[in-house]
Amino acid sequence: MADIDNLNAIATQVRRDILRQTHACQSGHPGGSLGCADFLVALYFEIMKHDPAFQMKGEHEDMFFLSNGHISPVWYSVLARANYFPVAELSTFRRLNSRLQGHPATHEGLPGIRVASGSLGQGMSVAIGAALAKKMNGDDRLVYVLTGDGELQEGQVWEAAMFAPHHKVDNLIVTVDWNGQQIDGSNEDVLSLGDLEGKWKTFGWTVLHMDGNDISDIIRVMAEAKAQTGQGKPICILMKTEMGYGVDFMMGTHAWHGKAPNDEQLANALSQLEETKGDY
Repeated sequence: MADIDNLNAIATQVRRDILRQTHACQSGHPGGSLGCADFLVALYFEIMKHDPAFQMKGEHEDMFFLSNGHISPVWYSVLARANYFPVAELSTFRRLNSRLQGHPATHEGLPGIRVASGSLGQGMSVAIGAALAKKMNGDDRLVYVLTGDGELQEGQVWEAAMFAPHHKVDNLIVTVDWNGQQIDGSNEDVLSLGDLEGKWKTFGWTVLHMDGNDISDIIRVMAEAKAQTGQGKPICILMKTEMGYGVDFMMGTHAWHGKAPNDEQLANALSQLEETKGDY
Protein backbone atom coordinates (compact mmCIF):
# COMPACT_ATOMS: atom_id res chain seq x y z
CA MET A 1 0.00 0.00 0.00
CA ALA A 2 1.24 3.45 -0.91
CA ASP A 3 2.66 5.64 1.85
CA ILE A 4 0.51 8.70 1.10
CA ASP A 5 2.08 10.81 3.83
CA ASN A 6 5.56 10.25 2.40
CA LEU A 7 4.39 10.96 -1.14
CA ASN A 8 2.76 14.20 0.02
CA ALA A 9 5.99 15.14 1.79
CA ILE A 10 7.96 14.59 -1.42
CA ALA A 11 5.42 16.66 -3.37
CA THR A 12 5.78 19.51 -0.87
CA GLN A 13 9.55 19.44 -1.25
CA VAL A 14 9.17 19.36 -5.04
CA ARG A 15 7.06 22.51 -4.82
CA ARG A 16 9.83 24.20 -2.83
CA ASP A 17 12.31 23.10 -5.52
CA ILE A 18 10.12 24.59 -8.26
CA LEU A 19 9.91 27.96 -6.54
CA ARG A 20 13.61 28.11 -5.78
CA GLN A 21 14.62 27.07 -9.31
CA THR A 22 12.49 29.73 -11.00
CA HIS A 23 13.39 32.42 -8.46
CA ALA A 24 17.14 31.85 -8.80
CA CYS A 25 17.18 32.51 -12.55
CA GLN A 26 14.13 34.81 -12.58
CA SER A 27 12.66 32.75 -15.37
CA GLY A 28 10.56 29.66 -15.98
CA HIS A 29 7.05 28.37 -15.43
CA PRO A 30 6.06 27.85 -11.79
CA GLY A 31 2.25 27.80 -12.13
CA GLY A 32 1.71 24.60 -14.10
CA SER A 33 4.70 22.98 -12.40
CA LEU A 34 3.14 23.46 -8.96
CA GLY A 35 -0.16 22.09 -10.22
CA CYS A 36 1.41 18.88 -11.55
CA ALA A 37 3.72 18.11 -8.61
CA ASP A 38 1.38 15.53 -7.05
CA PHE A 39 0.90 13.71 -10.35
CA LEU A 40 4.59 13.39 -11.20
CA VAL A 41 5.51 12.38 -7.64
CA ALA A 42 2.87 9.65 -7.69
CA LEU A 43 4.01 8.53 -11.13
CA TYR A 44 7.72 8.23 -10.31
CA PHE A 45 7.50 7.12 -6.68
CA GLU A 46 4.53 4.76 -6.83
CA ILE A 47 3.05 4.01 -10.25
CA MET A 48 5.75 3.47 -12.89
CA LYS A 49 8.36 0.77 -13.12
CA HIS A 50 11.52 2.70 -14.01
CA ASP A 51 15.25 2.69 -13.37
CA PRO A 52 17.30 5.80 -12.51
CA ALA A 53 20.29 4.10 -14.16
CA PHE A 54 18.41 5.15 -17.33
CA GLN A 55 18.64 3.74 -20.82
CA MET A 56 17.23 5.71 -23.74
CA LYS A 57 15.29 2.81 -25.27
CA GLY A 58 13.34 2.21 -22.08
CA GLU A 59 13.31 -1.53 -22.64
CA HIS A 60 11.24 -3.52 -20.13
CA GLU A 61 10.36 -0.43 -18.11
CA ASP A 62 7.58 2.13 -18.26
CA MET A 63 8.35 5.30 -20.20
CA PHE A 64 7.18 8.86 -19.56
CA PHE A 65 7.08 11.79 -21.98
CA LEU A 66 6.40 15.39 -20.93
CA SER A 67 4.69 17.04 -23.86
CA ASN A 68 4.07 20.39 -22.11
CA GLY A 69 7.80 20.77 -21.60
CA HIS A 70 7.62 24.29 -20.21
CA ILE A 71 6.78 22.77 -16.81
CA SER A 72 10.32 21.39 -16.71
CA PRO A 73 10.96 22.60 -13.11
CA VAL A 74 8.61 19.98 -11.67
CA TRP A 75 10.03 17.20 -13.85
CA TYR A 76 13.62 18.09 -13.03
CA SER A 77 12.84 18.14 -9.32
CA VAL A 78 11.07 14.76 -9.42
CA LEU A 79 13.86 13.19 -11.47
CA ALA A 80 16.47 14.49 -9.05
CA ARG A 81 14.51 13.37 -6.00
CA ALA A 82 14.12 9.95 -7.67
CA ASN A 83 17.95 9.72 -7.98
CA TYR A 84 18.34 10.27 -11.72
CA PHE A 85 20.92 13.01 -11.04
CA PRO A 86 22.15 14.93 -7.97
CA VAL A 87 19.59 17.17 -6.29
CA ALA A 88 22.22 19.90 -6.06
CA GLU A 89 22.16 20.19 -9.85
CA LEU A 90 18.73 21.84 -9.59
CA SER A 91 20.62 25.03 -8.73
CA THR A 92 21.79 25.20 -12.37
CA PHE A 93 18.26 25.52 -13.82
CA ARG A 94 18.28 27.67 -16.97
CA ARG A 95 21.95 28.58 -16.59
CA LEU A 96 24.32 28.68 -19.55
CA ASN A 97 25.75 25.22 -20.29
CA SER A 98 23.42 23.60 -17.75
CA ARG A 99 21.83 20.23 -18.45
CA LEU A 100 18.61 21.70 -17.01
CA GLN A 101 17.44 23.93 -19.82
CA GLY A 102 14.14 25.82 -19.79
CA HIS A 103 12.58 23.11 -21.93
CA PRO A 104 13.85 19.52 -21.58
CA ALA A 105 16.40 18.61 -24.23
CA THR A 106 18.48 15.56 -25.04
CA HIS A 107 21.81 16.90 -26.27
CA GLU A 108 22.89 17.79 -22.72
CA GLY A 109 22.54 14.11 -21.78
CA LEU A 110 20.33 14.61 -18.72
CA PRO A 111 19.15 11.21 -17.43
CA GLY A 112 15.40 10.73 -17.69
CA ILE A 113 14.94 12.85 -20.83
CA ARG A 114 14.25 10.90 -24.01
CA VAL A 115 13.03 13.68 -26.30
CA ALA A 116 13.18 17.46 -26.48
CA SER A 117 9.76 18.88 -25.62
CA GLY A 118 7.93 22.10 -25.20
CA SER A 119 7.12 22.70 -28.85
CA LEU A 120 3.52 22.04 -27.96
CA GLY A 121 1.45 19.34 -29.64
CA GLN A 122 4.22 16.83 -30.33
CA GLY A 123 4.47 14.69 -27.20
CA MET A 124 1.56 12.37 -27.92
CA SER A 125 2.95 11.53 -31.34
CA VAL A 126 6.32 10.60 -29.83
CA ALA A 127 4.66 8.56 -27.09
CA ILE A 128 2.58 6.66 -29.65
CA GLY A 129 5.75 5.77 -31.53
CA ALA A 130 7.35 4.50 -28.32
CA ALA A 131 4.23 2.49 -27.48
CA LEU A 132 4.15 0.89 -30.94
CA ALA A 133 7.85 0.03 -30.61
CA LYS A 134 7.12 -1.74 -27.32
CA LYS A 135 4.40 -3.76 -29.00
CA MET A 136 6.71 -4.73 -31.87
CA ASN A 137 9.42 -5.78 -29.39
CA GLY A 138 7.10 -7.81 -27.21
CA ASP A 139 7.67 -5.43 -24.29
CA ASP A 140 4.63 -5.42 -21.99
CA ARG A 141 5.43 -2.20 -20.13
CA LEU A 142 3.40 1.01 -20.61
CA VAL A 143 4.00 4.47 -22.06
CA TYR A 144 2.73 7.56 -20.24
CA VAL A 145 2.50 11.11 -21.56
CA LEU A 146 1.37 14.37 -19.95
CA THR A 147 -0.12 17.17 -22.05
CA GLY A 148 -1.53 20.57 -21.13
CA ASP A 149 -5.14 21.51 -21.75
CA GLY A 150 -4.16 24.62 -23.71
CA GLU A 151 -1.93 22.33 -25.74
CA LEU A 152 -5.06 20.58 -27.01
CA GLN A 153 -5.59 23.61 -29.23
CA GLU A 154 -2.75 22.23 -31.40
CA GLY A 155 -3.94 20.28 -34.44
CA GLN A 156 -1.24 17.61 -34.20
CA VAL A 157 -2.78 16.43 -30.93
CA TRP A 158 -5.95 15.43 -32.71
CA GLU A 159 -4.10 13.70 -35.54
CA ALA A 160 -2.43 11.59 -32.86
CA ALA A 161 -5.78 11.13 -31.14
CA MET A 162 -7.18 9.63 -34.35
CA PHE A 163 -4.13 7.48 -35.00
CA ALA A 164 -3.87 5.72 -31.64
CA PRO A 165 -7.33 4.10 -31.53
CA HIS A 166 -7.19 3.15 -35.19
CA HIS A 167 -3.95 1.26 -34.58
CA LYS A 168 -5.11 -0.12 -31.21
CA VAL A 169 -2.29 1.50 -29.26
CA ASP A 170 -3.63 0.11 -25.99
CA ASN A 171 -0.39 0.33 -24.00
CA LEU A 172 -0.62 4.14 -23.87
CA ILE A 173 -1.99 6.35 -21.06
CA VAL A 174 -2.36 10.05 -21.90
CA THR A 175 -3.04 12.47 -19.05
CA VAL A 176 -4.33 15.97 -19.74
CA ASP A 177 -3.46 18.63 -17.15
CA TRP A 178 -6.88 20.27 -17.12
CA ASN A 179 -6.27 23.42 -15.08
CA GLY A 180 -8.33 25.71 -17.29
CA GLN A 181 -5.48 28.20 -17.74
CA GLN A 182 -2.94 29.00 -20.43
CA ILE A 183 -0.39 31.72 -21.09
CA ASP A 184 -2.84 34.44 -22.19
CA GLY A 185 -5.81 33.68 -19.93
CA SER A 186 -8.36 31.00 -19.27
CA ASN A 187 -9.08 28.32 -21.86
CA GLU A 188 -12.64 29.61 -22.07
CA ASP A 189 -11.46 33.11 -22.97
CA VAL A 190 -8.69 32.11 -25.38
CA LEU A 191 -10.26 29.14 -27.18
CA SER A 192 -12.87 26.97 -25.52
CA LEU A 193 -12.06 23.27 -25.40
CA GLY A 194 -15.73 22.28 -25.41
CA ASP A 195 -16.78 18.79 -24.37
CA LEU A 196 -13.39 17.18 -23.81
CA GLU A 197 -14.74 13.87 -22.58
CA GLY A 198 -17.08 13.63 -25.55
CA LYS A 199 -14.31 14.45 -28.00
CA TRP A 200 -11.88 11.83 -26.71
CA LYS A 201 -14.59 9.18 -26.54
CA THR A 202 -15.73 9.96 -30.08
CA PHE A 203 -12.15 9.54 -31.27
CA GLY A 204 -12.19 6.04 -29.72
CA TRP A 205 -10.44 6.47 -26.38
CA THR A 206 -11.34 5.15 -22.95
CA VAL A 207 -11.75 8.28 -20.80
CA LEU A 208 -11.28 8.57 -17.03
CA HIS A 209 -11.37 11.55 -14.66
CA MET A 210 -8.90 12.30 -11.87
CA ASP A 211 -8.17 14.88 -9.17
CA GLY A 212 -4.57 15.79 -9.93
CA ASN A 213 -4.03 17.48 -6.59
CA ASP A 214 -5.00 14.42 -4.53
CA ILE A 215 -2.33 11.72 -4.52
CA SER A 216 -4.74 9.06 -3.25
CA ASP A 217 -7.09 9.73 -6.17
CA ILE A 218 -4.18 9.78 -8.63
CA ILE A 219 -3.05 6.33 -7.49
CA ARG A 220 -6.61 4.97 -7.60
CA VAL A 221 -7.40 6.26 -11.09
CA MET A 222 -4.02 5.32 -12.53
CA ALA A 223 -4.54 1.76 -11.25
CA GLU A 224 -7.92 1.74 -13.01
CA ALA A 225 -6.27 3.04 -16.20
CA LYS A 226 -3.56 0.37 -16.08
CA ALA A 227 -6.24 -2.31 -15.60
CA GLN A 228 -7.91 -1.17 -18.84
CA THR A 229 -4.79 -1.31 -21.00
CA GLY A 230 -4.40 -4.21 -23.41
CA GLN A 231 -8.07 -4.06 -24.40
CA GLY A 232 -7.69 -2.49 -27.83
CA LYS A 233 -8.12 1.19 -26.85
CA PRO A 234 -5.74 3.89 -25.61
CA ILE A 235 -6.56 5.59 -22.31
CA CYS A 236 -7.07 9.33 -21.74
CA ILE A 237 -7.26 10.72 -18.21
CA LEU A 238 -8.72 14.19 -17.79
CA MET A 239 -6.87 15.43 -14.71
CA LYS A 240 -8.30 18.42 -12.88
CA THR A 241 -5.57 20.51 -11.25
CA GLU A 242 -5.22 24.05 -10.02
CA MET A 243 -2.42 26.12 -11.47
CA GLY A 244 -0.10 27.27 -8.70
CA TYR A 245 -1.43 24.66 -6.27
CA GLY A 246 0.05 24.93 -2.78
CA VAL A 247 0.82 28.67 -2.88
CA ASP A 248 -2.24 30.80 -2.14
CA PHE A 249 -1.36 33.84 -4.26
CA MET A 250 -0.45 31.72 -7.29
CA MET A 251 -3.54 29.53 -7.35
CA GLY A 252 -6.32 29.74 -9.91
CA THR A 253 -4.81 32.34 -12.24
CA HIS A 254 -2.81 32.30 -15.45
CA ALA A 255 -0.62 35.13 -14.10
CA TRP A 256 2.00 32.65 -12.86
CA HIS A 257 2.12 30.58 -16.02
CA GLY A 258 5.54 31.98 -16.90
CA LYS A 259 6.55 34.45 -14.19
CA ALA A 260 9.15 33.86 -11.48
CA PRO A 261 8.62 35.01 -7.88
CA ASN A 262 10.69 37.89 -6.52
CA ASP A 263 12.48 37.72 -3.15
CA GLU A 264 9.45 38.70 -1.09
CA GLN A 265 7.10 36.41 -3.02
CA LEU A 266 9.53 33.50 -2.68
CA ALA A 267 9.72 33.96 1.08
CA ASN A 268 5.92 34.10 1.29
CA ALA A 269 5.51 30.99 -0.86
CA LEU A 270 8.14 28.95 1.00
CA SER A 271 6.50 29.86 4.31
CA GLN A 272 3.43 27.96 3.09
CA LEU A 273 5.45 24.82 2.23
CA GLU A 274 7.36 23.08 5.01
CA GLU A 275 10.81 21.76 4.06
CA THR A 276 10.42 17.99 4.18
CA LYS A 277 13.27 16.32 2.31
CA GLY A 278 16.00 18.93 2.46
CA ASP A 279 16.52 21.90 0.15
CA TYR A 280 19.41 21.73 -2.28
